[in-house]
Amino acid sequence: MSPRSVVVTGASTGIGRATVLELVSAGFQLFATVRREADAEGLRRQFPEVVTPLIMDLLDEDSVRAAGEVVRADGPLFGLVNNAGAGFPGPLEILPIEVFRRQLEVNLTAQLLVTQVMLPALRRSAEGVGDARIIMIGSIGGRIAGPMLGAYSAAKHGLVGLSGSLRAELAPSKIKVVLIEPGAIATPIWDRSRATGDGLQSADPKAWARYADQLKAVRQMAQRGATSGLDPAVPAKIILAALQNGNPAPRQVIGREAKLMAAMVRVLPFRAVYRVSRARR
Repeated sequence: MSPRSVVVTGASTGIGRATVLELVSAGFQLFATVRREADAEGLRRQFPEVVTPLIMDLLDEDSVRAAGEVVRADGPLFGLVNNAGAGFPGPLEILPIEVFRRQLEVNLTAQLLVTQVMLPALRRSAEGVGDARIIMIGSIGGRIAGPMLGAYSAAKHGLVGLSGSLRAELAPSKIKVVLIEPGAIATPIWDRSRATGDGLQSADPKAWARYADQLKAVRQMAQRGATSGLDPAVPAKIILAALQNGNPAPRQVIGREAKLMAAMVRVLPFRAVYRVSRARR
């Protein structure tokens, strides 16, 4: 039997790169999407013959469709790991609406686009061997929303609904949909998010000053995530298990703090959750 093929998006750093390492070690044949040619070349050097890099930007529909054409031409696709994403922090009152749209485009709309272009190849696997998998990388931010991350939480809450509907629709086709919901992971997304927020503030410092304390708290959270979040290898191993297990759990929360928050949302009344999550000043 030839190695099963899997697409991993956002494979240059963080969870995506760790997932590539994990799946290669397990014997999968991979397509790995990156935005820069330098990252693609690095993958070619490190994983010759087993990883095919694809240049793809979630904000460039043509590049997503071109990646889909390459994958479909290769044959059946066993798995799709929708990992690529971004975070754009800021108070919803003054967050530029184009930034909000971009957040939804990257973390929600583009996730569906990638899925759509890969589904013909996934169906070929499901029809041939009776199995195919879509792994969505969500966030604990899809269960609980706090200050300064409204756009991100809106996208991740949307991804919960998107994944649920896909799971229901694709069940008769023997394509499983799994939503992975990590807490803080030590990846470069924290540094990029902090830089994005700082850049937005420079456009209207007076308006943003009203949220100075909340922004400071989010920066501190981002710093903790970058330095003490879970190693990306942890979710990568769970992604591998979701591809290998015969009947993976449809939603999986990762990390002690994330599991505590998920339990809190599940068992506490809304007012109690709100007292924990709301801004203090």
